[in-house]
Amino acid sequence: MPAQPDSARPAAAPLDASAPQLFTWEFAADPYPAYAWLREHAPVHRTTLPSGVEAWLVTRYADARQALADGRLSKNPAHHSEQAHRTGRVGIPGERQADLMTHLLNIDPPDHTRLRRLVSKAFTPRRVAEFEPRVQQLTDRLIDGFAQRGSADLIHEFAFPLPIYAICDMLGVPAEDQDDFRDWAGMMIRHGGGQRGGVGRAVKRMRAYLLELIHRKRADLGDDLISGLIRASDHGEHLTENEAAAMAFILLFAGFETTVNLIGNGTYALLRNPEQRRLLQESVARGERGLLDTGIEELLRYDGPVELATWRFATRPLAIGGVDIPVGDPVLVVLAAADRDPARFADENTLDLARTDNPHLGFGHGIHYCIGAPLARLEGRAALATLLSRLPDLRLAESPENLRWRGGLIMRGLRELPVEFTPESRSPHAPPAASTR
Repeated sequence: MPAQPDSARPAAAPLDASAPQLFTWEFAADPYPAYAWLREHAPVHRTTLPSGVEAWLVTRYADARQALADGRLSKNPAHHSEQAHRTGRVGIPGERQADLMTHLLNIDPPDHTRLRRLVSKAFTPRRVAEFEPRVQQLTDRLIDGFAQRGSADLIHEFAFPLPIYAICDMLGVPAEDQDDFRDWAGMMIRHGGGQRGGVGRAVKRMRAYLLELIHRKRADLGDDLISGLIRASDHGEHLTENEAAAMAFILLFAGFETTVNLIGNGTYALLRNPEQRRLLQESVARGERGLLDTGIEELLRYDGPVELATWRFATRPLAIGGVDIPVGDPVLVVLAAADRDPARFADENTLDLARTDNPHLGFGHGIHYCIGAPLARLEGRAALATLLSRLPDLRLAESPENLRWRGGLIMRGLRELPVEFTPESRSPHAPPAASTR
């Protein structure tokens, strides 16, 4: 729908007839021209979202960094001045009805500080590095499933299951239950094109399972994240059972969809930029790490997995980019627009995997910076390096204009990514054929 000017708020620049339409299917396929227009003509703009909620869009890099770190912007939907927040029109579908609201994306200090301290122990560089062999094992196993076929949908067969199984392992979900999580997560990730009621049912089933798993683990603690949360609660950290379930839920939800889109968008960007893909492929073949590391950061900037940062609500009057934001108004920082701001990034629309001056906002900024960023980077590196190594002639099996992007406000990702390649004659991880002698 077109963004509409708000005559009651003269601080927001009115849009003229040349203004782009927002939130259409065409916009979803390529939002960057519209964001460039907003950056230039209405960098802090109040608009009506598809859900009917009115919110401010912040599109310039400097304004985005300010807003992401501004303590006057709360993450708690209770500060929303409209009736809409009580009917589930902001936040994750189904979380309110399932009593899963008390998590890192929806709370402020001091509760946010307390809960983040507990969870951060699972995402230290040492813990993530120890998890690298398991991520590589999962990556190879998934590619084994289609490598000899010569074609695949990289979203459903690779980018989607990899982070699901990885975060399930970190949480301590038994292997025999992980396919249930995959089904529930699939219902959630498809909500842009399906019935939101199905999302709510998936969320409730996930919550019920997590509560039951917490009870089981109390009797048999392990080295996983849920066991760590239980230990912390038992040692006086005052973590309620609902908080523990909500924490596990948001780590799964935020952790898997971000990585799905990082792998999917990143692979797609490489296939659309063959010279950059060639440079990375040659670097990986030489066993180098530098271009892969800077390349992941550039893919996060160029077409990152999170288009808009999650909801913030003004608790006090404030100004962003010279525009007054009233108390109670929602603010949505457009990370995708900020990360292509020419005032901060040279050749902003060019994919440059060797870019080093790259303080992108793909994982946010401030106290709500994505706690799972180290794991997402690890999974992205493993996924892209292994794809390029094992399937060197990987190519799109569909024209770009026929690819569909998922609906939804916060995340940016493809519904499917059909590819073709020369089939592997046999998996490099398969045991040697038995001798006939």
